[in-house]
Amino acid sequence: MTSSDLIFDKVTGPGSPFEIGERDGMRQFVNAPSDLNQMIERTRAFGDRPMIVEGDLRLSYADVFVRRDALAAALGIEKGDRVGLCMKNSAAWMIGFLAILARGGVAVAVNSRGAPNELAAMLDDVGAAIVLADSDRARRLREGGYAGRIIEAQEFPSDGTMALDPVSPAQADDAAAILFTSGTTGRVKGAVLSHKNLIHGIMLMQLSGVMILHGMAEKFGTDVETLRANLPQAAVLQVYPLFHISGLGSAFLSPMLAGSKIVVMHHWDPEEALRLIAAERVTMFTGVPTMLWDILNKAHLESADLSSLTNIGTGGQALPVNLLDAIRSACPQAFMGTGYGLTETSGSVAQAVGEDFIRNRTAAGRVLSLVDMKIDAPEGQAGEIMVRGPMVMKGYWNRPEETAAVLSADGWFRTGDIGMVDDEGYIFIVDRKKDMVISGGENIYCAEVERIMGAMDGVAECAAFGIPDERLGELLVAFVVGSGVTEQEIIQEVGEKLARYKAPGHVRFVSEPLPRNAVGKVDKIKLRAMWPDLAGV
Repeated sequence: MTSSDLIFDKVTGPGSPFEIGERDGMRQFVNAPSDLNQMIERTRAFGDRPMIVEGDLRLSYADVFVRRDALAAALGIEKGDRVGLCMKNSAAWMIGFLAILARGGVAVAVNSRGAPNELAAMLDDVGAAIVLADSDRARRLREGGYAGRIIEAQEFPSDGTMALDPVSPAQADDAAAILFTSGTTGRVKGAVLSHKNLIHGIMLMQLSGVMILHGMAEKFGTDVETLRANLPQAAVLQVYPLFHISGLGSAFLSPMLAGSKIVVMHHWDPEEALRLIAAERVTMFTGVPTMLWDILNKAHLESADLSSLTNIGTGGQALPVNLLDAIRSACPQAFMGTGYGLTETSGSVAQAVGEDFIRNRTAAGRVLSLVDMKIDAPEGQAGEIMVRGPMVMKGYWNRPEETAAVLSADGWFRTGDIGMVDDEGYIFIVDRKKDMVISGGENIYCAEVERIMGAMDGVAECAAFGIPDERLGELLVAFVVGSGVTEQEIIQEVGEKLARYKAPGHVRFVSEPLPRNAVGKVDKIKLRAMWPDLAGV
């Protein structure tokens, strides 16, 4: 049994906030509240502690609650009403979310980067009673034909003049939020997340933090309470969009419930990120590999101050080994971590931090304690990952057929990801089910190929995908951002490490970062469109 297993047994024992028991046929946190707003209300106790930093705007927890209460009183909604959130990352977005839940509403987090007709269609689809928007998105909504009520962020009340009538607590299965899937395959769908779903997703993140704290106390030879009392306030750099589960859960709600400071970035800029990390003493940074490379490259050039960082992570798949080694070299004081989750699972399926992460660096995490998992394939083979647990969504809004296609009557959710799980519970993501290339009758998982390419010296970023081929049906090709490595070297490396038929037929180098969608995933639709102009074959 590892040290982390012993810590887990200790912090999830009887009577603890994270005590685990069985309800409704699945493991749950038995002491969890039924209403997310009840957890939020507890953070009033943080008072004058800094909560949100956005440019020149600095708000304490007390400031945020004054604004939240004032906005909640002005919404004029009924319990269960859907309320749209259509803004860039901002204090206003977060205050809007809190106000919606305070009135018993359902927060509908739309992709604020969408085109006018897309934004209007999402809100019309859910029958939004009202929309909270910044001025730019309000204009886009009107351009897209949205005719409903909009309150613009600059109109939010900043102090309370209206009494906030009490609202009866939500039931665990009541809807709390609707988050839209990225839409890279098929039409956009709104995943309905209940209070129970979000609470358990957040508590799983909190459990990870508590385990890190116990691990630090063990390392420094002290007790947890002494360590907690002497640590500075945690601060997270919010770079993921708030309309995505990573932004909502790990960069907003989880830090807020822990009394942390949230430092907002409107768009990714590595120089600004380094300035904020140093100026605000940011302790937690989580981003996609491109962001991590940007940070490291700028840090080396400018001798940036990364000394405050104690937690660095990414999610979705294992970090390229060369990137992991570079981060550990630049930030030896930081705990490393990775995680795997989906919008439909409230962001939580697997996670590994500290010792757990370093022990198996090629994994996407260890299956979390409340997650039932099975692989839809013969034992020992990769197959579609299926999960069940209290964090799995209620379904897709107004999409019964699409819900039934992925969510069984007894709660098993088909993730669409292909992977394997070892005897210790480490999960290895091979690829997206719909991103597999069939070339010459052979199945090639793009993520497997990308893992090999990404570990090569000189490769900063890479993506593999299929293009039509008369002879093979599909031909695997790749784009690479990097230097000091050749096409032939990449083809040879993949062929030797995997199999000859899995090596890309062509590799093309680009100088700009690969295009990504709103939630940070490489946009392979755009890459396929780019290929004919850049391939030269």
